[in-house]
Amino acid sequence: MIIASLIFISGAVYAGEVYIPAARADKRTVNFTVSKGEGIKKIGEKLAKAGLIRSEFFFEVYVWQKGIESRFQAGEYALSPSMNIEETAGVLVRGEALSNEDTVKIIEGWNSREIARYLEAQGRANSDDFLKAVGPSSSRVWNKKYDFLADRPAVAGLEGYLFPDTYRVFKDATVEDIVGKMLDNFGKKLTPQMRKDISAQHKSVYEIVTMASLIEKEVKTPEDMAVVSGIFWKRLEAGQALQSDATLSYVLDDNVASHTSRDLDLDSPYNSYKHPGLPPTPISNPGLNALKAAIYPKFTDFNYFLTDKTGRTVFSKTFEEHKRNKAQFLK
Repeated sequence: MIIASLIFISGAVYAGEVYIPAARADKRTVNFTVSKGEGIKKIGEKLAKAGLIRSEFFFEVYVWQKGIESRFQAGEYALSPSMNIEETAGVLVRGEALSNEDTVKIIEGWNSREIARYLEAQGRANSDDFLKAVGPSSSRVWNKKYDFLADRPAVAGLEGYLFPDTYRVFKDATVEDIVGKMLDNFGKKLTPQMRKDISAQHKSVYEIVTMASLIEKEVKTPEDMAVVSGIFWKRLEAGQALQSDATLSYVLDDNVASHTSRDLDLDSPYNSYKHPGLPPTPISNPGLNALKAAIYPKFTDFNYFLTDKTGRTVFSKTFEEHKRNKAQFLK
């Protein structure tokens, strides 16, 4: 009778630990990672520490009893304290990773307006809310968290720092959550060595980002980017206008490769045909290749370049040669 009672009590305890959620009323989701090669004991410890199971001991007992110890799949998962051990183990075994997340793909060279339109079309964020979150008025909030933003002028927003990449975001993520992911990524891509090299050149991160934003819009291959970077830095040093159609496209909100004479006469600080120096802000959000090109330019004898109809970059040393190339490749 006593043995039967103990068996009954043990079964009741086991059922309580396995089938009762860690916190039934807690409906929040927790991002949980199972790394490749992790054993059941380690997974159980992490689940308990995250408050996702009531007992790591009964988690292990359940797993071994069901014979699923070798079936757990590495990946990132969205779990909840409102799930019990059976449900949690089932998700990890079936590999239902990131079931409550969406994919957000930001393209290299997009500016903030283009990102805002994309996010709104995806149903991820209101366009105006996003632009407000990345605008100059939000600078104080972001500056506290990200040191690489420290040298931006007060009039600048986050244009240039919204690193292009493919992101996984929770379906209930706020605009600030999405922006934070992009800034976190930028901080990782701009390595300590890159920051040290920028400082050694007596340049600011802001100058590099602004230059990279032009390079990103002008050419596509890493090799061409480095050469164009060299041309632009030489022009700046000589006090020449950069003469980049990409800066005009930014203010005109178009994608024209070659603007009209009327456009070239536009009275705007972004008109790099009329005003020497870098534009007042970055004009796009550059990828890693463009950032590296801005930091590590390749100086050559070339002084001019154009992109033909096939996307190939054609370089020239003299203005006369450049005019001939324009007549040959752009007509």
